[in-house]
Amino acid sequence: MNPVSQRLLSQQLAAPQFKDPAEVVSWFGAMQAQDYKSMRWAVSMRTRRPSGKAFEKAYNDGRIIRTHLLRTTWQLLAGEDLGWMLKLCRRKALAGLRGWMHSNGVDIPAEEEKRISGIFGEAIAGHGSVQKEFLAEALRERDIQMTEQRFSYHLRLAELSGLLCSGDLHPTKRTLALVSEKVRNPLVLSHEEALALLTRKYFRSHSPATLEDFVWWSGLNVNDCRRGIAALGGELRAERWKGRDFYVHAEARTRGFRRGSVLLLPAFDEYLIGYKSRDIVLHPDHSHHAHNNSGIFYPIVALDGYIVGNWSPSAHDGDLTFFDDSTTVPTEPFHAQLATYRSALKLKR
Repeated sequence: MNPVSQRLLSQQLAAPQFKDPAEVVSWFGAMQAQDYKSMRWAVSMRTRRPSGKAFEKAYNDGRIIRTHLLRTTWQLLAGEDLGWMLKLCRRKALAGLRGWMHSNGVDIPAEEEKRISGIFGEAIAGHGSVQKEFLAEALRERDIQMTEQRFSYHLRLAELSGLLCSGDLHPTKRTLALVSEKVRNPLVLSHEEALALLTRKYFRSHSPATLEDFVWWSGLNVNDCRRGIAALGGELRAERWKGRDFYVHAEARTRGFRRGSVLLLPAFDEYLIGYKSRDIVLHPDHSHHAHNNSGIFYPIVALDGYIVGNWSPSAHDGDLTFFDDSTTVPTEPFHAQLATYRSALKLKR
């Protein structure tokens, strides 16, 4: 087993299989989307012809949705998957959110949550996509005053209730829309069907991965994750590598990786954040260069799948820095990747 090249293939970072950004998001099940700008590159770079315009269209059409879900953080989901994933993951997501609220001294009674959500729904109906200031104004018009922090918690509760999700793509600011108006043809699954599908989506897009990786990524408890793995039966095969047990999905490819590849990965990319077993591609001595202890992940450079440095998406030349002074990156692949990034996002040279 070569977990590095296999992960590149599973993650669509080598020989990508899809043209449509929405297909990429559906393949993953959920993709970390902490950074509003970087998420566009995270998805686009995994398509055959990276295009920010194609991402925008899929996003505006509701085929890609951004919301808070797994690990109580921002995720991109396929629009059709939003309903069943909310039902499957809502309890754990709410527990995490309530924990944050409690630590910040915020308590929102059920009656208040219901009232504010009702106002949100009434205000947005028929308006398509709005910015959060629109909802804040709707509260002020009803003489409801609250802190920015409390208001943000209400928005998250409305997301987890299935009322609100992302609206149309804005260059810099988050927008909101009603799920009922944004999402078309949602899949309806039983709990067991949903658990099996989430497990399938994770392992086919992250193989090889461990049980611990899946528990971390999904935010579900260990028993549910074990049940999901068992439900897939022969779709997953177990392989032992350097003393650890990995699962490999039947659709995982082993061919298509070419040496000399350079990847400019955005902050919070699934290639790193989607696992606990990050040491496979990132030496533990260099982990502080890729992320800090507070869960902030930085833009990183991968050479043949191994994380070797950082880059700056805002710098004209990419501003490469390496963890090890002896590291060299092939010039042509690097410039090709940088040019693709700038072209896909329509950035000025």
